Amino acid sequence: MSAPVLAPAAAERAEREERHEVASRGLRTTRRRRLRRRLVVTVVLVALAVVLSVTALMLGDFKLSAAEVLRTLAGRGEGAADFIVMELRLPRLVLGVLVGTAFGLAGALFQSVLRNPLASPDVIGISQGASAGAVVALLAVGATSGFVVPLSALAGGGAVGLLLYAVAWRGGMTGHRFVLAGIGVAYVCTSIIGYLLTRSDVKEAQLALLWMTGSLGQADWSLVRTLAVAMVVLVPLVAVVARGLSLLLLGDEQAGSLGLRPEVTRAAVVALGVALACVATASAGPVAFVAFTAAPVARRLLGDGTLALVQAALVGVVLVVGADIVAQHLLPADLTVPVGVVTGAIGGPYLIWLMASGRARTA
Repeated sequence: MSAPVLAPAAAERAEREERHEVASRGLRTTRRRRLRRRLVVTVVLVALAVVLSVTALMLGDFKLSAAEVLRTLAGRGEGAADFIVMELRLPRLVLGVLVGTAFGLAGALFQSVLRNPLASPDVIGISQGASAGAVVALLAVGATSGFVVPLSALAGGGAVGLLLYAVAWRGGMTGHRFVLAGIGVAYVCTSIIGYLLTRSDVKEAQLALLWMTGSLGQADWSLVRTLAVAMVVLVPLVAVVARGLSLLLLGDEQAGSLGLRPEVTRAAVVALGVALACVATASAGPVAFVAFTAAPVARRLLGDGTLALVQAALVGVVLVVGADIVAQHLLPADLTVPVGVVTGAIGGPYLIWLMASGRARTA
């Protein structure tokens, strides 16, 4: 009597196991496909960044071949080529790489932790705060060299970051509240900058405007070393908080159940985003829209909804180095412009498309 009863039960169990095995195979296939796509996207971005970097070192009034550039980088350069690459072009390139990395990571951190595509340093007032600090140093204090301008930019951006977090945290921080508060603070900072510009000498105002546009023209090894030290400190910290940020994307309740303290993690991520944006702005000015566009482009290339921090950094490098090549060499000689003008020309249409397509909904 028991055999007819056990047979259907065994068949049902076997069917469940088969369905589970099919689902597991599908999951493994999906993971392999995502890993393969991530690897391909990363390799392509690295290759593109390398090609653009070599191109940037080749171009100029004194043109060099790729072989000459590579020989010089390997320590076997000679004569004019060695001086041109190592002293004139390489500092500008390395500064662009570091600035692109910093802005790309900053944008990815802000947009992920606040769950809002508009949460970028140049939209929520961080870059404007840093710019206001630098303009105060340039026009009110009269500083034109040394570390006064970068330190003032760091102080201005950091003050804005603290203010935004204090305002947005009340009642529980949300991307919607943070972005709205940031836009308001950005207008205040812009007003301060406008007042100082109108009250200053024309030549001083011109210097401030050049810095505010975002430029790599001031690059030297001293500035590069300073920014590199800051990045050596900040990038490992980004890697440390990356896992916590991934858990935050699941929601505060679920992240808390996994042992994460959501508010502490969120504060750490925001602080790192502010620091990255400030050190980049202090070094090259507020290079427009790099932080805004890098992370969405990286996530779209990956297509798996993950953080894409590494890929966002690489997209930032490609944007800054590529835009600097365009600004220096692909425009008519009388139209040479700072790199921020080119990135702004790229980011402006992207923002218009984001708004028109309805993808800029607040969290």
